[in-house]
Amino acid sequence: MGILYVVGTPIGNLGDMTFRAVETLKNVDFICAEDTRVTAKLLNYFDIKTPLVSYHEHNARQAGESVLSRILSGENAAVVTDAGMPCISDPGEPLVKLCSENGVSVRVVPGPSAAVSALAVSGLSTSRFQFEGFLSTAKKQRFEHLAAVKNCTDTLIFYEAPHKLEATLKDMLNYFGDRKISLCRELTKLHEEVIRTTISAAAEYYSENKPKGEFVLVIEGADEAQLVPAETPEDALKQVEELVSRGMRGADACRQIAKATGFSKGELYARLLEKDRKE
Repeated sequence: MGILYVVGTPIGNLGDMTFRAVETLKNVDFICAEDTRVTAKLLNYFDIKTPLVSYHEHNARQAGESVLSRILSGENAAVVTDAGMPCISDPGEPLVKLCSENGVSVRVVPGPSAAVSALAVSGLSTSRFQFEGFLSTAKKQRFEHLAAVKNCTDTLIFYEAPHKLEATLKDMLNYFGDRKISLCRELTKLHEEVIRTTISAAAEYYSENKPKGEFVLVIEGADEAQLVPAETPEDALKQVEELVSRGMRGADACRQIAKATGFSKGELYARLLEKDRKE
C-alpha cells in the first residue's frame, strides 16, 4: 500500500517552496492537482517530471476512487492545490477522508497558508481566531453565515475575490458594525499590501477604488462587553427583527436565533407574525 502526501505550495512567491516539498513531489509516483496547468508551471520551475492527475471539486468522487485504487496497489501520491495548503478552502479534503477511511497513511508536508499569514501581519489578536473561508454568493446562506458569527469574540478570517469585495464589506458593516479590519491582498507577491483600517473606511475606499488581487480579510472579534444575551423570548424576538431588517427572511431569522439562544423557533416565528399583524 502506498502513501498520500498533502503538500503545501507557495501562495505567490516561489521562493517559499520548501526543500521537502520539492523532494516529495519528485519522488511520488503521481501528483493530484487542482489545475494541472497551474501546477505544471510550478513543476517546470523546479524541474519536477512527475506525472499530473486532475483532481478538483467537480471530479472529486470519480477521480478520488481512481487515486485510491492506485495508492492501494502500492503507488505513492501527492495532492496539491493551486496555491497554499490543500484542503483549506481548496480541494483535497474528500481525498484525505477517502484515504483515511480505507486505511491509507496520509502525511503532511507543510507549506504557506494565506489565512495564517494574513493573521500574523494583521495587527489584530492572534490568541484565538476562527477561519470562515468564503461567504456564499447566495443571499440566504450569506446572511445566515454572517449572523452566525456576529457575536463571536474571536478574530475572524475570511477569503474574498476582488469583484465581490465591495458588497462583502457592506454586508459585514451591516452585520458586525464598524470593527477594525486588516485587508491583506497579494500576499508574498510583488504588490503585497496590508491595509489596517475599519470596515466602514474600507467600504468607502473600495467604493471609489477598484479592488485588485485576492484578499484575506482579518476582522476584530465582537466586544464581549457589548453583547446582549437573549434572556427572554422578547429579547430573542428583537434579535430576529434585527436580522429581518437586514434582509433575512423571517423563518430563517427565527431558525438562526433559536439555534443561538435555545428558544423555540416556532414560538419566535409565531411572535413575529403576531407583531406584524398588529403593525
